[in-house]
Amino acid sequence: MTASQLMVAERLSRHFDASPSWLARKLAGTPRRILKAVDEVSFAIPEGATLALVGESGCGKSTAARCVAGLLAPSSGTARYRDTDMREVAKGRAGLRREVQMIFQDPYGSLNPRLRVGRTIADPLVALGIAGSRVERRERVGQLLREVGLSPADAEKFPHEFSGGQRQRIAIARALASKPAFVICDEPTSALDVSIQAQILNLMRDLQDQHGLTYLFISHNLAVVDHMADRVAVMYLGRIVENATREQLFSAPAHPYTRQLIAASPSAGAIGKRHEPMRGEVPNPANPPAGCSFHPRCPAATNICRSERPELRSLGDAREAACHHAEALA
Repeated sequence: MTASQLMVAERLSRHFDASPSWLARKLAGTPRRILKAVDEVSFAIPEGATLALVGESGCGKSTAARCVAGLLAPSSGTARYRDTDMREVAKGRAGLRREVQMIFQDPYGSLNPRLRVGRTIADPLVALGIAGSRVERRERVGQLLREVGLSPADAEKFPHEFSGGQRQRIAIARALASKPAFVICDEPTSALDVSIQAQILNLMRDLQDQHGLTYLFISHNLAVVDHMADRVAVMYLGRIVENATREQLFSAPAHPYTRQLIAASPSAGAIGKRHEPMRGEVPNPANPPAGCSFHPRCPAATNICRSERPELRSLGDAREAACHHAEALA
């Protein structure tokens, strides 16, 4: 890990046992079923940059985010923040816990309805032992509310008194309370009205510039990714199939799955035009296809795609793809 890489995931995997009960397996004569939600995912995020993890629902991006945050222990591989294993960071043993925070998808479920907003924002300061006096906490809460476009007077209100967009602003203020360097954003705008999404995204960009934040941004919305990301890692059935800069990915995608995602994504320049739907259905992640897991849906699949799983490899120019025919497609 170089000095500029704030977060590095190396062959990060998280597997779940999806087997029936022992008795059911014995009666049916079936083995255990292991679901590989995240399968040997690797990426690096430079300080001050935004990496977006994108893919269809169920591809494993939120599970990967929780492993990176230290909320889930990986089955194998590591996630390292400032060269320290995130499992140690999450337990507070490395003195870095306050530097890593998370913004969750649902602004209604992520705030305690029984706590006033001021208490919600101040609690991380108390939990991490950086609270200061009651007056200092009140001043810090007021400052954070102003930064996210709310009023210090809102500290006395309860979450139910706010709209969805305002609640997400409160969640952002809570994440910033400990002055973090790295923020994991798990679909932070997907539960909001389209009219509010742009406001929250612009707020997050402004806060990133103001505080020098590094983001891991989880999304299935390519328009949001285009607005937020410096680099994009595309996930399919638990694996990264393409990792490129935002400009490379949207101008010349190297993986057929990325091409289909972009073609199926609505955009302002394509109003009135017919969108190409995604081909086929996502396979069962507990029983993925042999070879390249995308080959049943891929128009460019050949015999090698059906028999050999492609590894994520460099295509030069800081781009990676897991496709046997990536050079021809890029």
